[in-house]
Amino acid sequence: MNTITVNASHTYPVLIEAGLIGQLGTQISSMTKPCKAVIISDSNVWPLYGDTAANSLQNAGFDVYHYCIDAGEASKNGENYLLILNFLAANQLTRSDIIIALGGGVVGDITGFAAATYLRGIRYIQVPTTLLAMVDSSVGGKTAIDLSAGKNLAGAFYQPSLVLCDTAALDSLPDEIFRDGCAEVIKYGILFDGALFDHLIQHGTSFDRNWVISRCVELKANVVCADEFDRGQRQLLNLGHTFGHAVEAQSNFSVSHGQAVAIGMYMAAKAGRKFGICSNETLQYVEAALNRFSLPSHCQYTAKQLTESALSDKKRSGDCVNLIIPEEIGKCAIRPTPITELKSFIEAGL
Repeated sequence: MNTITVNASHTYPVLIEAGLIGQLGTQISSMTKPCKAVIISDSNVWPLYGDTAANSLQNAGFDVYHYCIDAGEASKNGENYLLILNFLAANQLTRSDIIIALGGGVVGDITGFAAATYLRGIRYIQVPTTLLAMVDSSVGGKTAIDLSAGKNLAGAFYQPSLVLCDTAALDSLPDEIFRDGCAEVIKYGILFDGALFDHLIQHGTSFDRNWVISRCVELKANVVCADEFDRGQRQLLNLGHTFGHAVEAQSNFSVSHGQAVAIGMYMAAKAGRKFGICSNETLQYVEAALNRFSLPSHCQYTAKQLTESALSDKKRSGDCVNLIIPEEIGKCAIRPTPITELKSFIEAGL
């Protein structure tokens, strides 16, 4: 088993190994005595892993409840958030109890936000079942729901108490969902680690799962430890996201998050080349990686459409948006960009 320690506002481990969902009760027993445990999951994941998770908890002495939302980004909304809070209250959870997010990024985000705000904070555990959630959203304490004006506009920084990455869960993922996670994995290579990037290019989707997931979590943990509240270097993790979130919004979320991030990373590199930040060779490397994983690099939306959505992005600060631009593989720059220049930057990336 690989263990990565995240030293944020409180310290917690990220465990990476096949079969951890079946060990859920044992792992949680090591951090708390038996109590009420509410599993939040979705309509895709619960039929696959719900009974395994619940039985493991019950065998360890926990009093288990569960609540399911419909699968998909559309469920990460205020209505479901309030329904979850009312479910917790109806079952009389206290601060000595726990909540468990069993699913992908949507489940993890909305469960984390509910945990952050119910009783002003209750312990929660992330059990990510997608590659994207394992390497990104389950680690670092960003929790959120979407508003009609944009993605992740209501949320809180609230760290989990434990993260269990069961790599066996990746075997049940549809190919397109697995490739969504690959976009985030490629992102870590572009940002921080040329050796990771080279491994991905060499092996494609047959990469070493335990090593790659562990390396991505380690890289993210380093950034979170240095800048937990996203005021400085943690913004680097937004590579591809400002443009990507705009693509998602314009598609009404018919373009998946991973596909949108892939498009956003290519746009950032292409625009960076035009403005003299990114070399032509680096742009070619980025495009080659996306092609290797059958991820898109172009979108159908205009600069005007994307700019309208990007201006609602939570990463905007006053009259400026911090764009993340690759300089070379393993090194990226934070470029403060006035909103008056954003459209021309987007045009350069299309």
